[in-house]
Amino acid sequence: MIKEFLNHVPPMGIYETLYAFRDTFGSFMGTEGTHPWSQGFPLTSQLEKFGGPELPNNVEVTYEDRFYPKAWGHPKLRGAIVDYYNSRYASTITPENVMIFAGGRPGIYTVMAFLKKQVRVRIGNIEWPAYLDIMNQSKTMYETVPFTKENNFHPKNEEYFNRMNLDEKTAILPIISNPQNPSGQTRSEQELCELIEMAEQPGNGILLDEAYEMFHSPSVSGIEFVQDLDNSNIFLSGACTKGLQSPGIRIGWIIASKTNIKILANYSSFGMGGVSHLSQQYAMKLLESSRVKKARKAVEEHYNWQRERYGKAFEEMGLGVYTGDGGFYHWLELPDGMTSVELNKRLFKRGAAILCAFECDMGRPHSKDPNYKTPYERFFRFSFGPLLPESFETDINLFREVYEAYKRDTLG
Repeated sequence: MIKEFLNHVPPMGIYETLYAFRDTFGSFMGTEGTHPWSQGFPLTSQLEKFGGPELPNNVEVTYEDRFYPKAWGHPKLRGAIVDYYNSRYASTITPENVMIFAGGRPGIYTVMAFLKKQVRVRIGNIEWPAYLDIMNQSKTMYETVPFTKENNFHPKNEEYFNRMNLDEKTAILPIISNPQNPSGQTRSEQELCELIEMAEQPGNGILLDEAYEMFHSPSVSGIEFVQDLDNSNIFLSGACTKGLQSPGIRIGWIIASKTNIKILANYSSFGMGGVSHLSQQYAMKLLESSRVKKARKAVEEHYNWQRERYGKAFEEMGLGVYTGDGGFYHWLELPDGMTSVELNKRLFKRGAAILCAFECDMGRPHSKDPNYKTPYERFFRFSFGPLLPESFETDINLFREVYEAYKRDTLG
């Protein structure tokens, strides 16, 4: 007789950092007196300095909102998403190209779960930690694309579509976050146009995760360059989590061909049952055209400012800074002889944490093999997403104290 009926599932790497922090510091990250530099969420308050609009503080609930939600999403929210993309990026999508999920990752997971066996995923060697968990749980066949200092953690588009050693029946689906998590490297303008053009070729597709779409100057989306969405295997993932500053409402979406959206909706009819009407109603308020225009401008300006001043401070400390021009993370390298794991252990004692690059390493064994040695042991991700502007001096001073003490102990 088996004792447990369920197969073991490890938590996403970020949560392992959070649990280790709790065990050392005695309380969870995010409580008073902690510094959430490992956390991937934005400020959820008004960005007044840059003209950001207020965040909605209520939604009206009618008897219809207590009905079962539609499997593919609320018609008004699908319409609002269509209006946003078509007005901002001159696209021509329709509501039938949009499927609503309870956040960005359920949409990504669902796409991966229903991939045909002949689809081979290509993913950067460094990417968002949850992709590794999703690919393993969905039994996805994948290969990594090198991310190195030599290519500035920004491989060329063609590296994702290299067909060497593949037979003609094998299809290619790159997974790319853009702007990239954790490095902030961004594909925009001609480079993004070229990427989408490659993805629309026969036998190709792409899952482009645009969670950080607004965190770039200007905001960037692959939908701008799609020529024939309904005859492609392009999947664009978006959400209210980052740019719309509302991770807690758990609203995300996939934009794809009508055929692929119908498949995702069929799954929702039995596997998800739709998404909360109350959350969808809140998302509609976030996406009101006059409001979202102000929000996009404020998010862009606020996080450009934060990225620049934190980056300058890290450079002055002597850290290697490999950050691009998007997102709200810094991608940093410690001097030779130091490791991000040891740095984090020291930060835990002071109520702070960064995300070690090991957790972003798509080439590591999912079994957490203790003998595996990541090539990124000196790298880490520092998040300035949830940090208040006035905490800058405190955050930098605390980081500098721990870093300098570790450097003295290690390098003399």
